Amino acid sequence: MAKPKLALYWAASCGGCEIAVLDLHEKILDVANAFDIVFWPVALDFKYHDVRAMEDKSIDICLFNGAIVNSENEEMAHLMRNKSKLVVAFGACAHEGGIPGLANLTTKDAILKWVFKDSPSTVNNNGTYPQTHTKMPEGEIEIPEMWETVKSLNQVIDVDYYIPGCPPQPDQIWGVIEYILSGQPLPAKGATLGAGDKTCCEECPRERKEKKLKQFFRPYEIFSDPNECLLDQGIICLGPASRSGCGALCPKANIPCRGCYGAPPNCPDQGAKMVSAISSVIDAHEPEEIEKILDQIVDPLGTFYRFSVPQSILRRVEKI
Repeated sequence: MAKPKLALYWAASCGGCEIAVLDLHEKILDVANAFDIVFWPVALDFKYHDVRAMEDKSIDICLFNGAIVNSENEEMAHLMRNKSKLVVAFGACAHEGGIPGLANLTTKDAILKWVFKDSPSTVNNNGTYPQTHTKMPEGEIEIPEMWETVKSLNQVIDVDYYIPGCPPQPDQIWGVIEYILSGQPLPAKGATLGAGDKTCCEECPRERKEKKLKQFFRPYEIFSDPNECLLDQGIICLGPASRSGCGALCPKANIPCRGCYGAPPNCPDQGAKMVSAISSVIDAHEPEEIEKILDQIVDPLGTFYRFSVPQSILRRVEKI
């Protein structure tokens, strides 16, 4: 009996999702035994033309990580959709746009200007910017065109399932693989796999008393109590606005939840959920005092929407 065919691809991401797969350790051998890995450019020598030559829907499962930032990402998303029976948005960037999605808080022109002209480490006396097509003696070079707006995978192609996390935790990845290999019926299309159905707070061992706050701190500004809720101590922790599934790894390590598992179930906007959580703990009634307390939160937009700008109600800023 032929093995099911598995493909893994990364678009705009850091590569952490690929490392998370390798973090299965010896179980990666079980993956290799159970699947015929037909495309995994980060680990094996496959080329794009190998995929183009495959018959449509000949790949059983594609784990696609990374946001859609440029023309190459989008072309590959459509290609993998055509060649795969099931496409899984794998990791925070494919799921909700992730860290690359923060680019939607500015413009393409502003990003290129900073990177190729204004940043302190840049020396570009000729003001050269990258061009999508450049003629060289050896021939014409083509690089992908950067899009103005970063998108999550489901904003470009039809997605069957989602595995959130930055990166998805290896035990959760293995749990999904085990389930698939068991032959049990797959969940309904659109389901989130490898994650819980509550908030990160509900799997966090710290005690929460929902204290009222007059001051917020960045983690390095105070010595926090290891047993007390970080938000109760004035540290911005996205646990109330994040889906469970990671085991509250960051709060257990004295680091506030950053929200990488995305919004909890039935919540359309993670940032708005966090604004609601913050509003409920502020100890002030006068507008001036409320504003003074909120001003202590550094970069609230980037903090509350760190992983979810493209998938949020905001999608992107229109003017800067």
